Parts: sequence; C-alpha cells; structure tokens
Amino acid sequence: MRLGIGTKLVERVELWCAARGAEYAYMATDPANSASLNLFTRRLSYSRFRSPVLLAHPVHSHLLPLSPSAAVLRLPPSAAAALYSCLLPPSAVEFLPSDLPSLLSHPLTLSTFLAIPSSSSASSVITTNAFSLSDLPSSFAVMSLWDSTRVLRLRVAGAPPAARAALALLRAVDARAPWMRVPSIRDIFRPFGVYLMYGLHMAGPEGPRLMRSLCRLAHNAAVADENCAAVVAELGRADPVRAAVPHWKRFSCEEDVWCMKRLRAGGDDAIHGDDWLASPPTTDVIFVDPREF
Repeated sequence: MRLGIGTKLVERVELWCAARGAEYAYMATDPANSASLNLFTRRLSYSRFRSPVLLAHPVHSHLLPLSPSAAVLRLPPSAAAALYSCLLPPSAVEFLPSDLPSLLSHPLTLSTFLAIPSSSSASSVITTNAFSLSDLPSSFAVMSLWDSTRVLRLRVAGAPPAARAALALLRAVDARAPWMRVPSIRDIFRPFGVYLMYGLHMAGPEGPRLMRSLCRLAHNAAVADENCAAVVAELGRADPVRAAVPHWKRFSCEEDVWCMKRLRAGGDDAIHGDDWLASPPTTDVIFVDPREF
C-alpha cells in the first residue's frame, strides 16, 4: 500500500536542509533500485547527476605482503591537508569538502598515507606542512583511510546456500591450518563494517604500483579489526586510479547512481553562473566525503 510516507519524509528533510543553508540535496542508490529512482526522479524532481563506481575487496584472514620498493609515509593531518590542497585544486576535482582539515583530523580518519619509491629522499620534507609539489617525486600515491565500522553495518543477503557453505568451509580450513594460507574471507552474511579509502590520487609511471601498495596497507589495517570485512573505495568512472584499486567484481557496484536537486534558486552558484545540474562534469575525479558514505 502506497501511503506517500517516503515522499513526505524526503520533503521534510529537504526543508530542514534548506533552512540551514543547503543549496542542493542529493541521493545515491543502485541502478536496480527502480522504486527509489522513480520516487526521486519522477515525484521529487531530482536529476541523475553522476555515476561513480563502488569498488570493494573483502578482508582475508592473512596479511598481504608489502613491496620493499615502496616507502609509505604516515602524514599528520596538517601535512595531509597541505598535500591535498596542492594536488586537488577545485578545477581538478568535484565535491572537495570546504572543511578538509577537519575531515583529515576526524577521529574516524585513521590516517593519510603517502607512498613514494623507496629510493626517494623526499620523505623528510613531505611529512611537514611546508612543502610544494616540486618536493614530491615524479611517482607517488596518496590515500586517506576512514573507519566506518563504528557507524555503519552492512550484510550480504540473497546468496545461495552453496556459496554460504563454501565460504564457511574455507574459514574452517583456514582456522585449523593457517599455515596453508587459504584465501578465506570473513562472514559477510552477518552484519559487518567496512574501511573506506578516500582522497585517492596517484601520479607518475610508478603511481599504479604505489597505489596498490596503499590498498594492501589498508587491507592489512582491516585484518587487525575483527569488525571490518571489506575495504571499499568510490571513484569516478573514468578516474585512472580505478584500474589500480584491487576489488572483487561481484562484490562491487559498477554504477552508483547519484541524483541531485536544487533546493534554493538564486544561491551562490547562481550568482556566479555555476549550476551543477546544468553543467557537465569538468573532471573525472570525484572526492567522496566518507562522512556521507
């Protein structure tokens, strides 16, 4: 029975957001969720806006080896903010948060990591906040890691019994013979949390290799957290980082539909002649704020 409860709920949320200065509202859903898409695009006047990819890799029971040819630096929040401000000017990325320093120092941001070739001598300068792009080596990769396990729980539903049994068997074998290093994964059919990699950026011929090292680092951090069963990243469909992020295709979403609606006419964007809904993407890079995940 359709009572219009969903419509009234969204409308009330829109009023709440507009009263606090928001110029736009957006939602994200799976393209197969036709009921949600119809509600927002047909009844509530939202427009399809972007279609990023959601890449997910389950957490294995064993640590992944890290390449000795990559040096990984843990950046303090001030240095991370300075690095991102150099790498990601507004013209090069969409949705960059205006309070980026606050995000990077948030308790759920575990850290920001920078991978550079181990032969580089730039580490002493980069870990301070008094550096420029000229201080970076020609190849590098950067990633921030967010712990969603304390605020979000997911569960895989609808899997056939054979798949459940096979994964349970692998876990049992691995528990009894860990020396075999069976590629077992955690129980994804019960509620679990995830780690979200955000602010992913790479450069240079060795950038993809260095990015894979950071993804392995994120995986190994998740291994130590029994509440985490997957490491995920959301990226623009044509973002070159996409090819460097390990993921399981069946565990990922090739199209995460974002829809947007303008809540207030004549806002700051209109004054400056910049309307997101009327403008095509200016870049393939999307900065996904993990607080909205």
